[in-house]
Amino acid sequence: MIQQARGSRVHERWAHLRFSVIGQLLAAPPAKGELKAAITALAVRTWQHPTTGDPVQFGFATIERWYYRARKERTDPVGVLRRKLRADAGHQVAISNAVRQVVLAQYAAHKSWSVQLHHDNLVALAETRPELKPVLSYATLRRFMSANGLAKRRRVTPRRTEGAERAETRIADREVRSYEAEYVNGLWHWDCHHGSRKVLTQRGEWVTPILFGVLDDRSRLACHLQWYLAETAEVIAHGLSQAFQKRGLPRAALSDNGAAMTAAEITEGLTRLGILHHTTLPYSPYQYVVQPDMWRRLREDTCGALKPTAYATYSSVIDQSPPSTAEDRSCTTSCSRCPLLSLAIGPDHMSRPASASCGRQARKGIPARCWSGLPGCC
Repeated sequence: MIQQARGSRVHERWAHLRFSVIGQLLAAPPAKGELKAAITALAVRTWQHPTTGDPVQFGFATIERWYYRARKERTDPVGVLRRKLRADAGHQVAISNAVRQVVLAQYAAHKSWSVQLHHDNLVALAETRPELKPVLSYATLRRFMSANGLAKRRRVTPRRTEGAERAETRIADREVRSYEAEYVNGLWHWDCHHGSRKVLTQRGEWVTPILFGVLDDRSRLACHLQWYLAETAEVIAHGLSQAFQKRGLPRAALSDNGAAMTAAEITEGLTRLGILHHTTLPYSPYQYVVQPDMWRRLREDTCGALKPTAYATYSSVIDQSPPSTAEDRSCTTSCSRCPLLSLAIGPDHMSRPASASCGRQARKGIPARCWSGLPGCC
């Protein structure tokens, strides 16, 4: 019986053991004057401890108390043998109601504060408010905040805007989980990454290059990578058309809320191609976690290939990013296979081949001169 009850809670196992000790007294009550002898016989016996399994004995007074408590109970004789909860269980007697209200109000206004900062402010308030004395210790306040889920929360942005408030409320109220598309080409991510080093153009101007990348969510394959000198709708349309011609058309896409990403020509072109365009929520970079790792790897490959003593030109940056390096490497540690192998294995029930008119539909409304002679294509 003890082995079968191992999965139950500790107080339940103790209640079952106590009832098994006195159960025979309740089932077959002893005759008048024989109760003392029956309890004495039970006190001599050895029982198995409900948690450790070691032999244990119980005193006469203990068994007698269990017997009378269970006999008085009409509905649940086992329930009354459980361990009684303390009257102050779940409460910290060292924290008065006034202190509790001050700490809760302080946390509601400043969720990004540490426990030490909350304690310092509580000490300062106690100097002007006698009802907050005696002042709590740091350890007591830390236990109180930990028991009530008052953990420190990082602010998404120092700006106090409506979008920032919604982002903080969303993180506080909802659980954030990672996800992965079920099929290859089911979801694409694209974004622009500003280079960490300036390059010298043929005109003698120092500019910061921008790398546009398209990443498949399932296989983590870089569908297209290309360096540009600006982040505009023309650049986004050109990069997307190159990715479509290489890997086909995805079913859905995810980008940020930048002006170039949400331009009218981009959204209209994606709609004509039957691609569902999603954007990340404001101040929620955790939704875009697959792209930063790719930028880091490419930055290590590109900057590591450049000589530290020589200045970088736009052509040298382009030459250090071959397609084999960009597309064959895994862009995240969650993939156990290389991206090209993951793309080949699939499952691929979502892909659609890109026709010759896809590029024209995606860049409709953009001058044709913008699509010829663009360097930096990987």
